[in-house]
Amino acid sequence: MTIFTEHNDVNPVVAEVVRSGFTESRHRGAVAGLAADGTQVISTGNTAVPFFPRSANKPLQAAAMLRCGLELDGELLALAAASHSGEDFHVDGVRKILSGAGLTEDDLRCPPSWPLDPETARRLIARGEGTSRIRMNCSGKHAAMLATCVLNGWPTAGYLDPEHPLQQVIRRTVEELAGQQVPAGGVDGCGAPLFALTLAGLARAFRALVLAVPGTPERRVADAMRAHPEWTSGTSRDEWRLMDAVPGLLVKGGAEGVDAFRAGRRKGRRGQDRRRRAPGPDPGHGGGAAPARRHRPRGTRHRPRHRR
Repeated sequence: MTIFTEHNDVNPVVAEVVRSGFTESRHRGAVAGLAADGTQVISTGNTAVPFFPRSANKPLQAAAMLRCGLELDGELLALAAASHSGEDFHVDGVRKILSGAGLTEDDLRCPPSWPLDPETARRLIARGEGTSRIRMNCSGKHAAMLATCVLNGWPTAGYLDPEHPLQQVIRRTVEELAGQQVPAGGVDGCGAPLFALTLAGLARAFRALVLAVPGTPERRVADAMRAHPEWTSGTSRDEWRLMDAVPGLLVKGGAEGVDAFRAGRRKGRRGQDRRRRAPGPDPGHGGGAAPARRHRPRGTRHRPRHRR
C-alpha cells in the first residue's frame, strides 16, 4: 500500500482531536513506512524533505558510542538513548555513568532544566530546589558522551563541538544507519550537534537497529530500550506505556512532532503543526503524527485518520 499527499506539497491531516463529538483541531503530518525488505511502501505527506529528528536520533547516537567501545548495558544503555523524565532513578543512573568514568555532573554541558515528570518537579519546588543539568532529559546521553571521550582519550572539554572526534563518529554512524548523507546540521536544544535526515532515512535507521545481529551495538541499543522503557522515557510517559504494552515495539520521540518506531511495520513520522495535543504513536494502525510531549485535554479523544 502506498499513500500519497492530498495536495501538492501539503501534508495531509493525520489526526483529529474530538471534543463531545465536535472536531476542534486537525493535525497535519507525514509518515514513512518500510516493508520487511527495506523498501518504502507507505508515503504519507512529503517524506523526502530533510528535517531535524531531534531526540529521535538518540538511539543512533548511542549505537555510535558503543561502536567507540563504551561499555553500557541494560538500564544504563537505555538511559544513554533516553529523553528521560528526570525522576530520581534517572538521576541515579546518570551519576553511575559519570562516576564510572571518573566524572561528576559538573562535567555535563547540557542546560539546566526542570524534570519532565510533573510530580518530581513539584517535589523539587516544594523542597526549594531549582533546575539542574542532571535533571535535564538529555543528561543520560551527555553522560554517555563524556564517558566515551574518557574511554578513548578524547578531551571532555568541547565534546559538543561538531568537529570533536566523538561527534564525527556519531555523524558517520547516523549516515550509515540511515543510508543517506546528512544534508544539514544544527544544534539541538541540549547543545549537542544535530543531524538532519529524511523521514525515510529515519525509518531505515530504526529498521537497522532492530534487525541488527544480536550483540551488535545497534541491536544492543534496541534491546535495552525495549527491555527498560521506563529508563528511556519515564513512568508517566506514553513511550513507556506503549513499549510496555506492545511486545517488541521500539519507539523514540523527538521535539517538533517527531516519532520513530518499529512495530509490525517499520515507520518514521513527523507532525507538521507541532501542537502539543496531537496523539502519540498508534502502532496498532501503523501511523499518525505526534509531538514529543503529548497531553490529552480532559473530555477529548483522538481519532486517527486512515486512508487506504
